[in-house]
Amino acid sequence: MELFGARVSLVDDAAAVRAAAATLLPEGAVVSTHSCVEDLLDASPAVSLVLVEVHLRNQRQPSALHGVEAVTALTRAGYDVCVYTREERPHVLASCLAAGARGVVSKSLPLTDLPRMLDAVAAGEPVAPAPVLEILGTLRERGHLTLLTDRQREVLGGRARGLTYAQLARDLFVSSSTLRGYWREITEAVGRHLAEASPGDIEHALGLRPGDLLDRRAQRTGATRSRKRASAAGVPSSARASGSAR
Repeated sequence: MELFGARVSLVDDAAAVRAAAATLLPEGAVVSTHSCVEDLLDASPAVSLVLVEVHLRNQRQPSALHGVEAVTALTRAGYDVCVYTREERPHVLASCLAAGARGVVSKSLPLTDLPRMLDAVAAGEPVAPAPVLEILGTLRERGHLTLLTDRQREVLGGRARGLTYAQLARDLFVSSSTLRGYWREITEAVGRHLAEASPGDIEHALGLRPGDLLDRRAQRTGATRSRKRASAAGVPSSARASGSAR
């Protein structure tokens, strides 16, 4: 599919980016712009591709879907998605691809490169930095959106908050030796990419800090609301057939 013949929607919380959207791509390519995913799902535009910034929360929309949940909501509604973002953490971007995004394009790239990059995304080519694609392969092997299981996330979060194994054992109702085993699994999972990192650094690199892009606890309410809206809207008409749900 040639991008120049595509219909594109942009989701970005920055009003300036939305206002300039028409200048980023060939004339007529941008059909609509939205400040949040929920707004796009309500409008249900018939487009071939959605460009989405994964950082979508601000003072005006503090509970908007963002990160992996934003990508998931769009793909479940039948859209093809390309992450167009200022985010640079490889693990976070790999998780967005694992959630269904077709490519990752950095906002730091020259604007003249954008149409070519999106052409490649639309053609199904793997568009993302090499470290991101490497991590994506690991995620797919593990069958997770992140390198860690839910219990490993809990252990990492506690350690990042400075809790001892004894304190975590009381909170999670398991033994200290079991928790130490979980920690060994965590360090093995991230060792290739985050050797010598502290628990807090690992949590940040994986996007798992409270309120961060992969912190599902902070997103459950918004994700449920978005899924209901996507379900009510239904899969768009044949104009969006190229973005049918996978």
